[in-house]
Amino acid sequence: MTTFHTSREIPAAPEGVFAALSDPDRLARWWGPAGFTNTFSLCEFKVGGRWSFVMHGPNGANFPNESQFAEIEFPWKVVVEHLSGPKYRLVIELTASGVGTLVTWSQTFENSEFAERVRPIVVPANEQNLDRLSAEVLRKTGSQVP
Repeated sequence: MTTFHTSREIPAAPEGVFAALSDPDRLARWWGPAGFTNTFSLCEFKVGGRWSFVMHGPNGANFPNESQFAEIEFPWKVVVEHLSGPKYRLVIELTASGVGTLVTWSQTFENSEFAERVRPIVVPANEQNLDRLSAEVLRKTGSQVP
């Protein structure tokens, strides 16, 4: 398996960052790389809950997604199992820091050969996800360190 790791400091309390992960309206605003939008048909934010949505690319392409929330530990961790292809497990961990919250993002693909092929897309896309998460957290809460 191949895992991609990235992290970001966000100047907000872990509860504020977690709120942007757990609220479906907010999640729909920031999820995905730059230029993407989302239409959620189901977002059951609970352990075992289903998450069904379509990501709309900036070029007009649609990408159906089926996932499940495998673990949720308020306000420290969310684990998403992406059930539709490509299959991966995403672990988002939040740690209180001097700046506010360190967000650690670890995405493990089921197929290592596939992961290597998409590395040039996934690495910048994950950074863009964290850019968008940061903007959403700061838009809602302002820059407030705990």
